[in-house]
Amino acid sequence: MAGATPKLIKELREKSGAGMLDCKKALNATEGNLEEAMKHLREAGLSKAAKKSSNVAAEGLVSILVNDDKTKATMVELNSQTDFVAKNDNFLALKDEITAHVQATAVTSTEELNKTEINGTNFEEYLNSRIAIIGENIVARKMTTISTDNGVVNGYVHLGKVGVILAATCAPEAKEKTADLLKKVAMHAASMKPTVISYKDLAPEFIESENKGIIADIEKLNIELHRLGKPEKKIPLFVSRSQLTAEALAQVEEDLKAELKAQGKPEKIWDKIIPGQIERFITDNTQLDTAHALLSQPYVMDDSMTVEQAIKACDASIEIVEYVRYELGDGIEKKEEDFAAEVAAQMAK
Repeated sequence: MAGATPKLIKELREKSGAGMLDCKKALNATEGNLEEAMKHLREAGLSKAAKKSSNVAAEGLVSILVNDDKTKATMVELNSQTDFVAKNDNFLALKDEITAHVQATAVTSTEELNKTEINGTNFEEYLNSRIAIIGENIVARKMTTISTDNGVVNGYVHLGKVGVILAATCAPEAKEKTADLLKKVAMHAASMKPTVISYKDLAPEFIESENKGIIADIEKLNIELHRLGKPEKKIPLFVSRSQLTAEALAQVEEDLKAELKAQGKPEKIWDKIIPGQIERFITDNTQLDTAHALLSQPYVMDDSMTVEQAIKACDASIEIVEYVRYELGDGIEKKEEDFAAEVAAQMAK
């Protein structure tokens, strides 16, 4: 049987996606047998992929797929070794293919994904064949799918580096405007980095620990402000709305009344002053919520209101029930390269 003819090389390239030289070698090794050449490429790809698997994949892209009726959204973090490869057409096509496959199979981990089949091939083998073609280690590191039966989902990816998906319940007639709002809230979350939906989701131990830390930071800052002769910051009693019980707020109101009385303010105007002062107290004593809770944050589209107020202004029936945020490479320990040592090692060979 003939070896690598131009026609066979072209056909093998179209089927495999491998480079021309690799196709030529595979066809020559298998005497022009396309099926055997495909097998040869796959095995060669596994070998190349094994060599690259130890390389740290900390670059790449975050990908989001929302289905047509906005009832299901999938987010995947696909990592590569370099940002350059993440812009490669083959990598971009692979990103879209894997995201669609994750949504179709509903897998939630790399281990589950590796056991699935894609295009009639075991996923792990298929990915290894793509690694051989693209030329870098590639890892589908994280994946999440959210869905709803009585609302909508939507998401946003910022420059392929930060992704957010959200699900909300709403009245049937409010689905379209809810989807639009969720896109904007996702943009907000991509920028402001909330960790939970509501302050109610913050763990009590976390609140207690952060309360001590925030107070310590302000006390330290006040020492410097005092040294410079500048006004010192007020030290908050609390850091989260979850700490502001009815009893605590009632005590705040009593303290404010006593302060107004001491200042000689007429009692008849107290009801005009106290509500604003209580709101200021709440703002000053919920710093942790503003940093971590999505609904408590000033809305980036209109910072005169919180995200929660913006949602209610859009439609009272909307309630955000799921929120997931990915930041590319978060948690990956990147290998520090000593370029000078690497060059010296190469010259010594």
